Amino acid sequence: MAQYTVHENASARTRKEIPFLVDVQSELLAILATRVVVPLYRPRAVGAKAMTRLTPTVEFQGEDLVAMVPELAGIPTRELGKPVGDLLAVRNQLLQAIDLLLTGF
Repeated sequence: MAQYTVHENASARTRKEIPFLVDVQSELLAILATRVVVPLYRPRAVGAKAMTRLTPTVEFQGEDLVAMVPELAGIPTRELGKPVGDLLAVRNQLLQAIDLLLTGF
């Protein structure tokens, strides 16, 4: 699994509002049976809750999506959907949001 790979959301229950998950876990830990992911929400599902630095808006497949870093989660690798691209181009934004979540800075 490559860091910053975007996967389809395999959950039929949440796929409409959260179409994708971005893998933010280091490739050095690929041996683990889980991956740490950030859900990518459609903006209408987030509404006024978005905080630009903590929940950056990213473009993927021509659509603006909100990276809900506060919902960072570990999920079993087998539950990841199909890989459909990557967000390596916004790596710094994602790392800054994760840093803010963990350190407050």
